[in-house]
Amino acid sequence: MKQGLVLEGGALRGLYSAGILDVMMEEGIEFDGLVGVSAGAAFGCNMKSRQIGRPLRYNQRFAKDWRYCSLRSLFLTGDLFGAEFAYHTVPNELDVFDNETFERNPMEYWVVCTDVETGGAVYKKIDRGGDWAYDWIRASASMPLCSRVVELDGLKLLDGGVSDSIPLKFFNQQGYEKNVVVLTQPADYIKGRNKLLPLMRMSGLRNYPRFLKALADRHYMYNAELEYVWEEERAGRAMVFRPEHALPIRHTSHKPSEMQVVYDIGRRDAKKRLQELKSFLQS
Repeated sequence: MKQGLVLEGGALRGLYSAGILDVMMEEGIEFDGLVGVSAGAAFGCNMKSRQIGRPLRYNQRFAKDWRYCSLRSLFLTGDLFGAEFAYHTVPNELDVFDNETFERNPMEYWVVCTDVETGGAVYKKIDRGGDWAYDWIRASASMPLCSRVVELDGLKLLDGGVSDSIPLKFFNQQGYEKNVVVLTQPADYIKGRNKLLPLMRMSGLRNYPRFLKALADRHYMYNAELEYVWEEERAGRAMVFRPEHALPIRHTSHKPSEMQVVYDIGRRDAKKRLQELKSFLQS
């Protein structure tokens, strides 16, 4: 029975997931495959490269560096999170990503993006490291209005969360019958309609009507996926981690202390349920 790990996005809320993943790695817990969306992809890749603590470390280190994430970066480059600095300079030079271990680790690693021309999800299995992999991760995490469209392998891509925020059903279809799902919103969260839709319709995204339709319908898709997660959890086929309360951080933050708090909440939740997790995977 293939065992999978499904990681929701949520920008810096994803540090909650990073805390959980680090505890898993410290305990030697491994999976046959991982699928990540947006921040779930950006932080989840470090489980395949077995680099404990890396997502928290580089986010704290570059929290106040305008090249990493800032309105200045958005104005000068078109990307809130600097495409070149955050996705190439950091992993290649400043906090080096272990591509060799990434490629040796047999765990499958998938990212989810959205094709802006069709509005549909693109699921990409990343089987090699380096700049090509970093660009797929960047595409998955490129939020509308905050990022340029990423042109990659003949596709035009943006945030995977627009088309498939919690790709548990996708992993079921890939043969992953038992899954651990990490959400970054509490159990009572219900997504509402995107309030920035009027602004998006006036932006360059107006050239992609199917993508705008996916944005307009995202809350229906997301809430239906939450229900599917509940069904899989009740049936015993999924174990779900979710924060008890809304995480005390916005999509972006320049405060390392806030990042630490969110990461520590993830570690706490993982340690509290560690035996439950091991029993679930072994049963």
